[in-house]
Amino acid sequence: MANLRKLRPNTILEWVEDILRAHVSGNDHLVVALSGGVDSVVLLHLLHMLSRLMMFRLSAVHVEHGISPYAAQWSDFCQNQCSALGIPIQIFRLKVQKVPQVSLEAAARQARYQVFKGIEADYIVLAHHQDDQVETVLLQLLRGAGVKGLAGMPVIRKLTSKGAIRLLRPLLNVSRETIMQYARQHHLSWVDDESNSDTTYNRNFLRHAIFPLLEQRYPAYRETCSRASYHLGEAAQLLDELAEIDSKCAMTAGNLHIDGLRQLSFFRAKNLLRYLFSQYGAIQPNTLKLEEILRQLLSARTDTKLYLVFDEIEIRCFKGLVRIQSKRMQSEIKAPFVWRGEYRWVLESLGGMIECVQQEGVGINPAKLIKKPVTVRLRAGGERFQPDCKRPRRSLKKILQEASLPPWERGTLPLLFSGEHLVWVPGIGVDCTFQALPGELGLMLTWRPNKFD
Repeated sequence: MANLRKLRPNTILEWVEDILRAHVSGNDHLVVALSGGVDSVVLLHLLHMLSRLMMFRLSAVHVEHGISPYAAQWSDFCQNQCSALGIPIQIFRLKVQKVPQVSLEAAARQARYQVFKGIEADYIVLAHHQDDQVETVLLQLLRGAGVKGLAGMPVIRKLTSKGAIRLLRPLLNVSRETIMQYARQHHLSWVDDESNSDTTYNRNFLRHAIFPLLEQRYPAYRETCSRASYHLGEAAQLLDELAEIDSKCAMTAGNLHIDGLRQLSFFRAKNLLRYLFSQYGAIQPNTLKLEEILRQLLSARTDTKLYLVFDEIEIRCFKGLVRIQSKRMQSEIKAPFVWRGEYRWVLESLGGMIECVQQEGVGINPAKLIKKPVTVRLRAGGERFQPDCKRPRRSLKKILQEASLPPWERGTLPLLFSGEHLVWVPGIGVDCTFQALPGELGLMLTWRPNKFD
């Protein structure tokens, strides 16, 4: 009987406890995404009880989107709820604006998840439940989504592909009605979002007009749809594993080889591209767009300078390699940055920082460096450089070409100058005139671009 209880918990508290014990340790910090609605209020109440039992750290976050006229009241409500339970809460006040071709609901979600990325936590805990899952799966089906879309929401996933924060949904197997019963049983208070009754939103239309009819004919539709999404989730995982196998054959150091892509079947190549795009959290292109991207890549020659953009992703080709990366703002320096000896020098407009460490016999001789003002600039053209004392001073343009640095990166490198003399080029080295000699204490500089999620 003990094993049966483990497989099928009897109460909502047992459901949540089982999920948490499978993923959370006593040292973890869990942050509840608290909207003030009944679902998140119940989740907060459950986690508050379990935090004392499991000894994890608990706090909350509320994002005020500025869409509803009652937004400020909801923020106050969330603050009071947390204060009553002794739970710390962070409140973020935004002003979400509708953008072309993006619904207000989607824009609010993007803004909310952007806030989540800046929170210190091991887990952001979301109150999505079984009915939300069914709505998501049906909406994806009506949009013509593939296997990954029809898999719905996972119980746990990383917030970003390269980050440590995970999203956790411990209520995914719990129905909305069960949550309401719990809230009434424990005399909880919550707020109602007036937009939830607006059936011009697709999700609300399904909730209020379609699902009541569906339940009359198929009372167990929640469980069966959830089970179908679970099976599709397994299939999606297998596709990701296949993409991992293909990436090992077709990629080197994060770059995709066009020749490697050509070795795959058209469908496996599409699957690999979808997988790579998902690593950047991109909204997947539709089938026609994806196939057009693939056709352009497959037809690219070694000297092709291909540049494709969709969502927040850019795709570039250089010497038979494909670089997929987050779209970056154009780097610019309106006036040279003056270096005053910082060991960690953040250059926000260039999207990265320069780190400096002292090391004997290598790097830059600081005594020679500071004879004139030390600045960072971008390439202007005509710079000359001599990283090898045995070779003559040459054009920086030629040196960067020989180093096989992609053209789009050559104009974004932070170049260190002493007066008008070029001293250091990231990835290339230090000019002969400024190099530290054996026995001298030198400065080793490293350019660290921001990692894009």
